[in-house]
Amino acid sequence: MKIALACDHGGLALKNKIMEYLKENGYETEDFGTTTDCSCDYPDFALAGAEAVASGKCDRGIFVCTTGIGISIAANKVPGVRCALCTDATCARLTREHNDANVLALGGGIVGVNLGLDIVKTFLGTEFSGLEKHQRRIDKISAIEAKYLR
Repeated sequence: MKIALACDHGGLALKNKIMEYLKENGYETEDFGTTTDCSCDYPDFALAGAEAVASGKCDRGIFVCTTGIGISIAANKVPGVRCALCTDATCARLTREHNDANVLALGGGIVGVNLGLDIVKTFLGTEFSGLEKHQRRIDKISAIEAKYLR
């Protein structure tokens, strides 16, 4: 599984720990930045990572900013991306089972490394349930997205 990684300066430390964990556990990664702690704009990195997930270049994404909020909003503007901001493993499990989320957003200033890695493990280790009711809801989300594409 290939994972797109993206962050701004506020998420750099956590992103680097996640990248280390992923490589140690046999995941292929592509880093869409940032790579420095200089102030930068999360939409730039969210866009690049989200496009890689939406196109199929990467299977899933993990994006980090200080709160996870901004980077998740930006990522969700890319058609085909279902980015979920998670603050615990239960949310990560449910967003995979129910929403088939393909991008995980984390807040580097909100979750620490241990919790962050637990969330990542759960997100990557959980499959979509495939239940009709969940697929129906995802299809409705896709229909909303299609309605507003220009």
